[in-house]
Amino acid sequence: MPPIPSEPESITLIHPKVLLLSAGVTTSLFLSYKFYKRYVRRIRNYLDLTPEILDRQTQLYGRVTRVGDGDNFRFYHTPGGILFGWGWLRHVPRKRQELKDETLMVRLCGVDAPERAHWGKPAQPYSEEALVWLKNYILGRNVVVTPYLIDQYKRLVGRAQVWKWTGKKDISAEMLRNGLGVVYEGKIGAEFGDNESWYRKLESRAKWLRRGLWSLGSSMTTPGEFKKVHYRGDS
Repeated sequence: MPPIPSEPESITLIHPKVLLLSAGVTTSLFLSYKFYKRYVRRIRNYLDLTPEILDRQTQLYGRVTRVGDGDNFRFYHTPGGILFGWGWLRHVPRKRQELKDETLMVRLCGVDAPERAHWGKPAQPYSEEALVWLKNYILGRNVVVTPYLIDQYKRLVGRAQVWKWTGKKDISAEMLRNGLGVVYEGKIGAEFGDNESWYRKLESRAKWLRRGLWSLGSSMTTPGEFKKVHYRGDS
């Protein structure tokens, strides 16, 4: 006698297989979203910098599109770099109109460059040298920025590093090494990461070697002192 066919197994929404499949799909979607937020989503400007990014000091990879002063620059975020198509499938815009509201203004941490002429105020000695040096060093190059905070001018204060033939270089450290800036004196935004003692040693060595602005000797004033006299009217 042929065997009697069994009834097909009924599957309900609370069946273990359904629950397992739902859990797998949900977990995959959640992990994909987390991966997108952390590694794929492009940060267009400071408004996209969440407290989570700042607290974790998530490193940002991107291109320097403009250098406006001796200690800050414009940064176009290119998450994932070449692995995510940047440079061959996706390209950094070149026109200023295309870059509007698409870049971060980055303020180099731990260093203060000589003041350029602003609003009819005089320029500080070595301000143009610092600007030219920074342009030659990073303009159009890829850098890594470790974010610390957003300052009162909506700039991202962070550590910036660039690759050179001799390895990855801390840009703030190189400015101090060449006497083109001093260790930051202000109370607001004075973020150093773990590098404050290193920065101060570099500044002391540049001063001893009379490099850059330290070659001015007794007539040298720090950017902080210069701003007090020429911008705030202090005597």
